[in-house]
Amino acid sequence: MADPEFLKNLSSTREVEITVTGRKSGRRISTPVWFLHENGKLYLVPVQGSDSNWYKNVVATPAMEIAAKGRKVTVTAKPISNPSKVNEVVEKLRSKYGAEEVEKYYSKLDAAMEVSI
Repeated sequence: MADPEFLKNLSSTREVEITVTGRKSGRRISTPVWFLHENGKLYLVPVQGSDSNWYKNVVATPAMEIAAKGRKVTVTAKPISNPSKVNEVVEKLRSKYGAEEVEKYYSKLDAAMEVSI
């Protein structure tokens, strides 16, 4: 069962903070990320696609922490590399944040992460 406080915070914010484990350093690294919340899942798209360090870190160590307005949950992320699924997520990201904004910040759109919450 998902944390109701986390879900409430998620519904009233435009970005979450993820904390991942560095694949080389082993240190905890945090970064803000735009997200989609749909059917009990969170979808995260790295701004540099599969070249993003946080994405590579999660591929190496799938456990991550996600914070929405300070409320944190620990989850296991699943990489998405299937081009049609990534494109589906990216299209929804464009709908939520605006196509121009996505084009401004995202340089490579070949990967996403799925997290059950």
